[in-house]
Order: sequence, then C-alpha cells, then structure tokens
Amino acid sequence: MKILLLNGSIHRNGTTHAALEEVAQTLQQEGIETEIFQIGAGAIRDCMDCGKCSEQGCIFTDDAVNEFTAKAKEADGFIFGTPVYYAHPSGRIQSFLDRAFFSQGAVFRYKPGAAVAVARRGGTTASLDVLNKYFGISQMPTVGSSYWNMVHGMDGEEAHLDIEGMQTMRNLAHNMAWLLKCIEAGKKQGIPMPASERGNRMNFIH
Repeated sequence: MKILLLNGSIHRNGTTHAALEEVAQTLQQEGIETEIFQIGAGAIRDCMDCGKCSEQGCIFTDDAVNEFTAKAKEADGFIFGTPVYYAHPSGRIQSFLDRAFFSQGAVFRYKPGAAVAVARRGGTTASLDVLNKYFGISQMPTVGSSYWNMVHGMDGEEAHLDIEGMQTMRNLAHNMAWLLKCIEAGKKQGIPMPASERGNRMNFIH
C-alpha cells in the first residue's frame, strides 16, 4: 500500500513539508509506503475547460500535473498539503488539483484522501474546506484526525514546535493506515466497490 503526499508549497523544506513528513514517517511505521510529491516552483496553468483531456491526462505538459496523475494511478490514498497565505489554499495547489481531477478524476475514485493546511495563524479551516471538496466530488473517503488537520509555524523548525499540530499529523497517519488496511481486508473478503449511477447531468435551468 502506498500514500502519495502532495506538497503544495514551492519550499521543499518549509512548514508544509514538515507537516507532511511527520505524516509520512508515521505511515511508514505502520508499514505504508509513502512519497512526497513536490509541486515545484515553475508556472502552473489553470484549468480552462478546453475539453482536450485524454487517457494521458491534461493536454498541457509544461508542468508536473500529468506526472502526478500517473503516480496517482498506482497510489492507494492521498494527502494534499497547502500553505495558507490569504485564508485559502495556495493558488498553485488549486490550479494543480483542478487540472489533475478534471483530466484524470477516475484515478482518485474510492481512494482515501486527507487535506493538511499550514499557516502562521489563521485561514486553515477555510483552506481545509476547499481541499476537502475534491474528495467529496470524487467519491473518496475523507480521513480526519484528533483535531483539524493543521500545523502552525513560520518555518519548518517552528512547525515542529507545534506539538499539538504534530500530534494531529501522527493521528491522521494512524487513521489513514487503519482505513487502508480495512479497505484491503474488504477486498480480500470479496466486498465490491460501490456501484455508481452515471449519465444524469443537468443544470439549474433545465
């Protein structure tokens, strides 16, 4: 079993990475393989609803979105980490995930997901609300912890001083590992994935 963690910050060793690393280390202790995927510092395009998605993913190949969704196909669960600048997730991670889910949404279906938000002070719960919506629309079980999935600090060192935040990250990892093992046990018992109705789409006009 493997969890793919997305670092939505350009900083490889900042507060978001510190939070995700705490989750990853605990998952590894539970026997779960992990990979932290860096979103990178390059430009990330918005989704333009161009309708050019294919089996290979998004038509735009000048960033890491398609690389991420290729890895997502082999992952059993996900944790998306974002820094908080103006009381919402970073624009980078939103553009990244919009295109990842729009182009390859099926690779996330029925796999557990969790969001982590990191801030100096405020804006974390609003950021978690935004990221959790990706899970809700994709039939993904959302994993919680013993508190909101948040860590506070100005840098990686300060993040480790948030002892309750780091405890929350470890409990999140334990919950994720437990759910993955339950899903795996269900598969071994022959319990099928849920059946979903498809085809009925409408707007509020007709």
